[in-house]
Amino acid sequence: MKKLFLFLIFYFLFFGDLFAQWQPDVRLTNSPGDSYVNRNCLYTNGNSLHLVWYDNRDGNYEIYYKLSTNSGLNWGADTRLTYNVASSVYPSISASASMLHIVWSDDRDGNEEIYYKRSTNGGLFWGGDTRLTNSTNHLSEYPQFSVSGSFLHLVWQKLINSNWIIFYKRSTDEGTSWGADVSLSSDSITSMIPSISSSGQFVHIAWEDHQSQRLIYKRSTNGGQSWEANKFISNNLGAGSPSISVNGSIVHVVWYNGMGNIDYNRSTDGGISWGAETQLTIDSHASFMPSVSASGAFVHVTWEDLRNGGSNSEIYYKRSSNGGLNWGADTRLTNADYYSENSFVTVSGSVVHVVWIDGRTDENNAEIYYKRNPTGNTIGIKNINSDIPDKFSLSQNYPNPFNPSTIIRYKIKDSRFVTLKVYDILGKVVATLVNEKQSPGEYELPFSINQFSGYQIPSGIYFYTLRAGDYVETKKMLMIK
Repeated sequence: MKKLFLFLIFYFLFFGDLFAQWQPDVRLTNSPGDSYVNRNCLYTNGNSLHLVWYDNRDGNYEIYYKLSTNSGLNWGADTRLTYNVASSVYPSISASASMLHIVWSDDRDGNEEIYYKRSTNGGLFWGGDTRLTNSTNHLSEYPQFSVSGSFLHLVWQKLINSNWIIFYKRSTDEGTSWGADVSLSSDSITSMIPSISSSGQFVHIAWEDHQSQRLIYKRSTNGGQSWEANKFISNNLGAGSPSISVNGSIVHVVWYNGMGNIDYNRSTDGGISWGAETQLTIDSHASFMPSVSASGAFVHVTWEDLRNGGSNSEIYYKRSSNGGLNWGADTRLTNADYYSENSFVTVSGSVVHVVWIDGRTDENNAEIYYKRNPTGNTIGIKNINSDIPDKFSLSQNYPNPFNPSTIIRYKIKDSRFVTLKVYDILGKVVATLVNEKQSPGEYELPFSINQFSGYQIPSGIYFYTLRAGDYVETKKMLMIK
């Protein structure tokens, strides 16, 4: 019996965390028509998750919305937000202090235009539709939205004389009134697929430029009132489908390159200067449609990937815990028949959320799926001493016993790929707290049962294991409720 127990511990330690942390896929839609999500389709605010998508269950595409109030554990009913005989597509959602805001593309006027609506009570009721563009004979589509305080920043692509052009407009009063349309790209060059992120008065936009085949970055430092000159932030040709996220002064951008891999670049000074691009995927099969979300020191990226054979795309994920300086291993999130595509990743507290479209039940009927990692965005990891230790070590957690949280400290002697994982008494992974390359120094981070957002973590004995190259050490801790 003792040998069997040791074998089970060994098995879980080495193999039990292949999909550690990530909880099962949840199907969010079940309609006779296709359901599609795109960038910025999910907004998180504490435990509240707000999802928008477009769906043709009623014979033409309409905008739908649904809400989770417990961090994705349960979801409310589908709510239809648009009612017209034309198509309503490409919704994007964000929020200000007191309101939820949605924009989308709509051809009810005989020409694709951008529309807007808002809710003043957390999505329970919604106001009327407001037309934001009026461009007869010029298509306006793929709107992307970012909100900072009372400022609403909107970017989209407009077709003029056979070229797609990037346009921007803003509201400074939470959507009550809107300024004029502002052209951000040349009308003689096709520019497409804009992505936007804002923080305070800084607004950051990236898009693909079809003349240079490189990625364009542009910023405003005064809330969208004026814009600085364009910058190239990619060197490899064929750059496309960028996704941008800002956290403090660090701006993160991911895209797919002409070689079929995912590239990344960052600016640590708010967009003034940019480093060398980093290739995040290295595979002979194509990777495309990435999404990025930054929270504290963590940067999370998802994308769709063909490495598992044939034309069946799967969703993959990787993260950095030091602001994009180093990256962990690729993690496969889906394993289903047919396609998994158009992923979007975002964060609330310690929880990482991913949504995507999936054809696993019927390849001719796309549905929306969701999954979560309750401890994927561990809050509070610190390098408390950058002096180089003379050895690797793992300290006893304190306090111990604990409820609801405890602190774990460890020392790294030289630069190594480090993992720190928490296991239950049967050897099952409860949490992966560290999973990337780290520099020498002394670190500490919290482990809290509150990270699990509604799951019942029982009292009892837990083990935490530090691995750094050949160094492995395990200690025991006791959680008492």
